[in-house]
Amino acid sequence: MHKKLIIITAPSGAGKTSITHYLLNKYPLLCFSVSATTRKARDFEREGVDYYFINEEMFQEKIKEDAFIEWEMVYQGKYYGTLKSEIERIWNEGKTPLLDIDVKGAIHVQQQYKNNSLSIFIEPPSINELKKRLESRGTETADSLTTRLNKANYELSFKDYFTTSIINEKLQTACEQTELVIKKFLNWQ
Repeated sequence: MHKKLIIITAPSGAGKTSITHYLLNKYPLLCFSVSATTRKARDFEREGVDYYFINEEMFQEKIKEDAFIEWEMVYQGKYYGTLKSEIERIWNEGKTPLLDIDVKGAIHVQQQYKNNSLSIFIEPPSINELKKRLESRGTETADSLTTRLNKANYELSFKDYFTTSIINEKLQTACEQTELVIKKFLNWQ
């Protein structure tokens, strides 16, 4: 079996998680790659399903053990990473890992899996639209919103590093466009 993986990345609020859920619900041969993080779980998140929630000390230990394909301090004191064991677990199940990760992490993974990865950058229609989406979540303070928008502007400068870029103006259209690219990559009819 040829081991392939799919990376979906975007600035926060661009819709990568919604697109990821659409794909996972439609295709049982795709499997969500659960990332590790040091941030606290949100009310609706479940351990081992949404993330592996670990403390900073354990995260640092895993870095020393070279247990991550990629890791990043995405925000001050908040680490995220993709465990090598998670990708192997999915491949051992005969499935294709689907990674929903930040832009820097996506670049790192893509560099390590040049010949067997597809990387998709989900782009917001505009920074103003992204701001509206982040505000509508109701989870951002004025400071965190500014931080995320500044980071989004920076991340948008990397969109050409990825296999393809899809503008998420209408979610259903973006889902269908992403689906077509993945089906072609995996040789699915």
